[in-house]
Amino acid sequence: MKFKEDQPSDETLDLVCRMCPLHLMEPGDRLKCMKKGQVLEVLTDYDGALEDIPEWCRKHGQEFIGLEEDDDCYKLYIKKTK
Repeated sequence: MKFKEDQPSDETLDLVCRMCPLHLMEPGDRLKCMKKGQVLEVLTDYDGALEDIPEWCRKHGQEFIGLEEDDDCYKLYIKKTK
């Protein structure tokens, strides 16, 4: 797992208090509206996302940059590569 601190992002998607499968569906939808090279910050408190999102990135050709642990949630960073 890659840990990051103070990772800049272009957009933020708040999925706190939302469960599977939204943590996989909504980032894909948001990335479709973003430009190549932009970074999406995904906020979640769902532990399953820590494994699911990096795997989703690998399968869909996006770059998982890493994550940051906050007091209330995890911040996962995805760079749009396609």
